[in-house]
Amino acid sequence: MQPPPAVPVDALAATALANVATEYPFHLVHMARSDADLLPPAALHPLFHGSYDWHSCVHMHWTLARCLRLSRQGSLAPRIAAHFEARFTAAAAAGECAYFAARAGFERPYGWGWLLQLAGELDALAAIHHAAARWRDVLAPLAQLVVARFIAWLPRAEFPTRAGTHGNTAFALLLALNFARRCRAGPLAAAIEERALRWYGNDRAYPARYEPGGDDFLSGGLCEALLMARLLPAPHWRHWWQAFLPDDPRHCGWFAPVGVADPSDARIVHLHGLNLSRAWCWRQLLPLLDEPLRASAAAAAEAHLRASLVAATAGDYVGTHWLASFALLAQGGESFAGG
Repeated sequence: MQPPPAVPVDALAATALANVATEYPFHLVHMARSDADLLPPAALHPLFHGSYDWHSCVHMHWTLARCLRLSRQGSLAPRIAAHFEARFTAAAAAGECAYFAARAGFERPYGWGWLLQLAGELDALAAIHHAAARWRDVLAPLAQLVVARFIAWLPRAEFPTRAGTHGNTAFALLLALNFARRCRAGPLAAAIEERALRWYGNDRAYPARYEPGGDDFLSGGLCEALLMARLLPAPHWRHWWQAFLPDDPRHCGWFAPVGVADPSDARIVHLHGLNLSRAWCWRQLLPLLDEPLRASAAAAAEAHLRASLVAATAGDYVGTHWLASFALLAQGGESFAGG
């Protein structure tokens, strides 16, 4: 079987550009303290409005930054740069910081993870695109606020969230760890390592038969395995993995793409994201796996991509407002190295 065709970078960038310019519909998750807080999204979130909701707007900007780094001479590169120049202003960032300052739990942990992933991507982009240094520096106060929130929250979080939706702690920590290592945020990296090893270090016989839930867009088990792979030396991780694996790993649900019965439903379409995030996890884990599991995982990654890549740029807005980021992860857009 031929591998699935990749979605061109320009197609992902075009989708992201359309999303960040689409103000409505907007799913507003907002704690109003008085009538004075009842404002439109662009007033509440001067940096991250559009793309249906706050966190999707953040990771659509990561998509744009990553696409620009992958294709600096691409046809959409000038439009991407112009968008960042217009949107990423000191005043807009100050507005986002003020919003966060008044709402301690806003977007924890999913939006926090994506915000740091974007900050790290802008730092990497700045090495090859001089204007990106300005965008990185504009975002820096909000990134540092989120770093401080992670460091304050993690020691108090006694238990992980294993759900395959926004609360999943392993996925958020994967993104935050990328930033911590890229930007040399040692205290954040240490806090992530301490809590992740406490949460997941003794996990055994993961019950993969319970995945997926009906609106999952992440595999709790595979995200956990990938986070542990980032934290443990390879021999230690393999020992952990052998204990973590389900009883019959090649026949568990991780290896078969999930059907999406109604991609126009905002929750059911999450399953396209599940397929893409599984492909991302399997591809990242391949170098650590032994045969015959490696061959099974490689085939599973390709099957998952084939099932859901098209949904990243085609279909209802309830899917296309966010799936381009997951397609970019699955196609190899997660690393800060190279470009």
